[in-house]
Amino acid sequence: MTDAKDTSTKPAGKQAKPRTGVARSASRLGAVQALYQMDIGGTELADVLADYGSGRIGVQFDDGQCGEADYGFLKAIVEGVVQDQVLIDQKVNECLGEGWTLARLEATSRAILRAGGFELMFREDVPPKVTISEYVEVAQAFFSGSEPGFINASLDAMARKRRPEDM
Repeated sequence: MTDAKDTSTKPAGKQAKPRTGVARSASRLGAVQALYQMDIGGTELADVLADYGSGRIGVQFDDGQCGEADYGFLKAIVEGVVQDQVLIDQKVNECLGEGWTLARLEATSRAILRAGGFELMFREDVPPKVTISEYVEVAQAFFSGSEPGFINASLDAMARKRRPEDM
């Protein structure tokens, strides 16, 4: 029997710093969950942020690995949506298909579109294609039907209106 060799390049006892992309993906998922909780449960902003700030955030991937979320990024999304929700809702509604409004959608789709809408409107440091892709992945975590395509089309239409130079 031979001993297995440790082929990692990390020093013993040190943990790898979370990758920014993975941390932001986990943060987006957490932000959508927080917005859903506020919408459905009527939870106050301070309470939901305290809940997520106490270590509730992170994401388990299909391969069993966990992604550690960036609480500051999650907080910026949730606070931004709450602060500018009327404007975000107006701009998202303008990009939905004919006959559709956020009020007509179920709560998870509303939360995804609000979070994605916030990033497209106020986070110019994030390329629109990244924002769209990330929130389509969030939608795929919750839905197996046509909803991810609807989210994609809605956010794409919004990005083309708000940031055409980046598309």
